[in-house]
Amino acid sequence: MLAEPSVAGVDLAGEAARISAEVDAIFSSYLVDPGDGRAALFAAMRHAGIGGGKRLRPLLTVAAGRLFGMAEDRSLRAGAAIESIHVYSLIHDDLPCMDDDDLRRGKPTVHKAFGEATAVLAGDCFHDLAFEILADEATHEDPFVRAELVLELARASGPHGMAGGQMLDLVAVGQALDAAAVTRLQQLKTGALIEFAVEAACIMGRLDPQARTPYRGYARGIGLAFQIADDLLDHQGDEQATGKRLHKDAGAGKATFVSLVGEERARQQCEMLVTQAIEHLHDHGEEADLLRAIARYVQERDR
Repeated sequence: MLAEPSVAGVDLAGEAARISAEVDAIFSSYLVDPGDGRAALFAAMRHAGIGGGKRLRPLLTVAAGRLFGMAEDRSLRAGAAIESIHVYSLIHDDLPCMDDDDLRRGKPTVHKAFGEATAVLAGDCFHDLAFEILADEATHEDPFVRAELVLELARASGPHGMAGGQMLDLVAVGQALDAAAVTRLQQLKTGALIEFAVEAACIMGRLDPQARTPYRGYARGIGLAFQIADDLLDHQGDEQATGKRLHKDAGAGKATFVSLVGEERARQQCEMLVTQAIEHLHDHGEEADLLRAIARYVQERDR
């Protein structure tokens, strides 16, 4: 659950809970038990995808969609597709061959609950589900818009985005990375999908690429701020609050923003990025307040 915002008049926790329930409903509609040998696969997908997580990415898509008058049901579908990619990445990241985690969102990871083979397939299927949702006419009536959504999500999640960032993270163990290298790693691993969550609304709103610049600036700022906040949580957070194992990066010998610049400077950098992100929305009024509240939450979160 997202914390209360520091933007007056915005019920961020309520909005987040509502969007989370809507995303759960979309996933549930696709994950009906087929009553055959695939039952364990569908159960594993429901375990991973329903009833947990911050739903930051679909919340961003819905919030950005409001700037352009997008119908919320369509923004929600695009957000659910992005969340599908996020869920697949978490399932695979938790595997023994990657981060080898036992706990995710306060419950056993998929491979612990269902076995490694089923976890791999569940992750694969969430990856596929993302593109099934985006390619459906229910997401947008214009096939060219749907094609651009598919193209840009593939870029954001592939070797030039999230998966590439995960590879950089895997080879970073024991390396003496500087701040620029850590920033690039995190912009790919975490930032690319967060940036696409806002870009998707721009695509669906049919904004010209050059008109998307301030929204990309907003998304890039909060994407990096999110990772700095994550490093701070890993450094001194509460495992019960976060619902996952902490202090992993230090134990693995990985460089982070906190290890490079220290806790206080990392907090200052996070605050600066959030302030800059909000400044990118200066042309908008109260219709951007939810985006502003999300940015503040990224800085203030405890999980």
